[in-house]
Amino acid sequence: MTVERIVLMMAGIFILLSLALSQLHHPYWLWVTAFVGANLLQSSFTGFCPLAIFLKKMGVPTEQQAHLPPERQS
Repeated sequence: MTVERIVLMMAGIFILLSLALSQLHHPYWLWVTAFVGANLLQSSFTGFCPLAIFLKKMGVPTEQQAHLPPERQS
């Protein structure tokens, strides 16, 4: 798994989970959906994504690094 795929997977999980919780518990869970959507929108313009930064620090490769030969990865 790469950083980009994990970010998309986590966004999808949080959106679906908050939608389910809004139906099962309280509509205020939709605020989580709104937060995730807003974060995805601002990330598309600025390139700043807290989860991506965290994953990179944990050593998860990016798409670009995953396709480099082993001797060129750093």
